[in-house]
Amino acid sequence: MNKTTESKLKDYSMLTVNTETLMAMLDCGRPTAVKISKAAGAEVQFGKRKLHLVGRVQRYLESKAEEAL
Repeated sequence: MNKTTESKLKDYSMLTVNTETLMAMLDCGRPTAVKISKAAGAEVQFGKRKLHLVGRVQRYLESKAEEAL
């Protein structure tokens, strides 16, 4: 199996991110990051590779923040 190469982009302007990058973006652990992604409907899978749609996660968190106000 080929090793997945890491992106050099760290400005988080990507459409999709892996779980480790999502964890860094959200500043939380793996279980919480995956839970947020699933709640947002942002988890997609290509073969064995799971990615998270950044736009959906952002919209989900913004809607949750608005509900809290």
